[in-house]
Amino acid sequence: MISIRGKSVYVSLEMGFWGIQTPSGKKYLPINMPEQLKENGAMVACRAVEIEDVVSSQMWGTPVKIISFETIGTSDQ
Repeated sequence: MISIRGKSVYVSLEMGFWGIQTPSGKKYLPINMPEQLKENGAMVACRAVEIEDVVSSQMWGTPVKIISFETIGTSDQ
């Protein structure tokens, strides 16, 4: 289990998808991004499990499955 704190981002590559990027630049690709987190620039905190054997067309970030989450503001705050 890992803890992620970062910014929700919409990536407009291919058909578009949602991800989370930490302040240090690490990128996570949730396979189950909750609707509540799909707000570009929202600051989020998540507990997740890293997924190792997943095939994805998005070559962006580490695939994870979100277990719990909360929004903690926007990047404008």
